[in-house]
Amino acid sequence: MGTQAKDRVRSAGTLVSRVSEALRQSILNGEYVPGEKLPSEAQLTEAHGVSRTVVREAVAALRYDGLVEARQGAGVFVLDPSSRPSFSPRHTDRARLSSDLEILEIRTPVEVEAAGLAALRRSPAQEEAIFDCHAGVLACIEANRPIREADFALHQAIAEATNNPLFGQFLQAQGTAVIPQSRILSDSSDEAETAYRRLIHKEHEVIVLAISNGDEEAARNAMRDHLKGSQVRHRKLLRDGRFRSPAND
Repeated sequence: MGTQAKDRVRSAGTLVSRVSEALRQSILNGEYVPGEKLPSEAQLTEAHGVSRTVVREAVAALRYDGLVEARQGAGVFVLDPSSRPSFSPRHTDRARLSSDLEILEIRTPVEVEAAGLAALRRSPAQEEAIFDCHAGVLACIEANRPIREADFALHQAIAEATNNPLFGQFLQAQGTAVIPQSRILSDSSDEAETAYRRLIHKEHEVIVLAISNGDEEAARNAMRDHLKGSQVRHRKLLRDGRFRSPAND
């Protein structure tokens, strides 16, 4: 991966974060009040200079945070924070952990196949994009930032390298919700969280190198190990009851 490529690539995850944060601040500052409709997708795309996909993901992040809701045929509207349901943190964490596990189970057969096809079909440009996204995850880890958007961008790049648009559409339809938000920790230390993120990065590295080497079987196995490993970690937390508030990564 050359320096010029690194300079020109802007992580999709970074763009999503920038747009979602801008919209979040507009809502919290009262620029958009409860009950008010957000600008249309086309208007937000033009205003922020990003793609429609980025806008959709940014709005999805706001929906997940309970700041807005989509009304079919009408648009996206700002919610009153005081009207959101109240759940105990422990109940919310267990529900989210269960949801993360269900999503991982659905992703596994699809993304195992995607990794194998990417190893066979990726173009030089797609291979470079995968390496760039992989580097983006490491950059987030080293900067102590959430890796969720960068993680999603990497999996999306692998899906697109299959050159079968349905794989990419599957991930786009789910958005960053496909990336687990629960903190997989045995304790509450920042060091443990960083160690977990580095484990994910190493698992990604095995997948990326197998795809780069054109090794279909190794790519499938590496993706299977990555997603099955996440399932095992989630099931262990549910069994042991060891979980805490999500980290959005």
